[in-house]
Amino acid sequence: MQLYINQPGCSLRLREGVLTVRPPAHEGEEQRIPFNRVERLFLNRTVHLSAEVLFAAAELDIDVVFTDRNGQPVARLWSNRFGSIATIRKQQLLFCQSHVSLDWVQQLLADKMDTQVALLGMLEHLDRSNETIILQTINRIFTAKARIRTVAGNTLADAAASLRAAEASASKAYWRCVSECLPRQYRFDARSQHPARDMFNAMLNYAYGMLYSKVESALIKAGVDPFIGIFHSDGHNRPALVFDVIERFRYWVDYVVIHLCRQEVIFLEFFDVQDGTFWLNEHGKRILIQTVNDYFEEVTPWNALERSRNTHIELYAHNLATMFKTWKE
Repeated sequence: MQLYINQPGCSLRLREGVLTVRPPAHEGEEQRIPFNRVERLFLNRTVHLSAEVLFAAAELDIDVVFTDRNGQPVARLWSNRFGSIATIRKQQLLFCQSHVSLDWVQQLLADKMDTQVALLGMLEHLDRSNETIILQTINRIFTAKARIRTVAGNTLADAAASLRAAEASASKAYWRCVSECLPRQYRFDARSQHPARDMFNAMLNYAYGMLYSKVESALIKAGVDPFIGIFHSDGHNRPALVFDVIERFRYWVDYVVIHLCRQEVIFLEFFDVQDGTFWLNEHGKRILIQTVNDYFEEVTPWNALERSRNTHIELYAHNLATMFKTWKE
């Protein structure tokens, strides 16, 4: 269970293995949840809790994530046991420096573009009125994918600039097409991050923050170092590998946000608008968080396995750890 405590002023207490979530006075009923059923606990800065809750979370290997206004993790608590042996992290570093890392990145970006095409195909099936722009965009993405496959360079460092240019070209076309397929009130000029400049990007940024937390948790539990990136640069205190791996799963979040917009269940009053920037408020977050969580708990086939999307992310992280552990130059 992924538990998000997002209501300002909530308090948590633990008694005899049961977590009690108490909302502010006169703002709802208490929730009682067996703590051993919780896998991850997401908290905002206004939640009150005792050290007892944190100690129990560490003992039960429950990931506790503190998030900011935009859903991005700012701190994380886990037990003092890493997910696996140090050999994996040593091998991970060697892999990142090898020529094979170029093949890995090319496959990662090609897979990302395939998921973008699949999502656009779904939109085209739902609404034939946008068939022309969707087919044109799919062709542009396939062109960018071909560039990815044939990029020149013997190492990732040689090819990185060309790979980023091809990825940016595909993404720009993809988002322009997505905007055209949305109801008019949700359309946007371009992707805007931190802060968002429209409702769509505000929802997408927050949902990406949720996905980011899931991926980072999965990597840590698998024993992989999230700060040793392959494609994304190892900036100061930046979990670069999370930025790599998240690319493979972004389309799940894209689908959820696009679906919410097409259903027209999110309105302007679900946002705080400040100087042209958009932030989800408590009501908007409640709808988005519930929808994302429900979607990621759904069982779906992926890589010949029927599992929840949350489990697929964890399995991907474990497979990545195995690849690092067994890799040889």
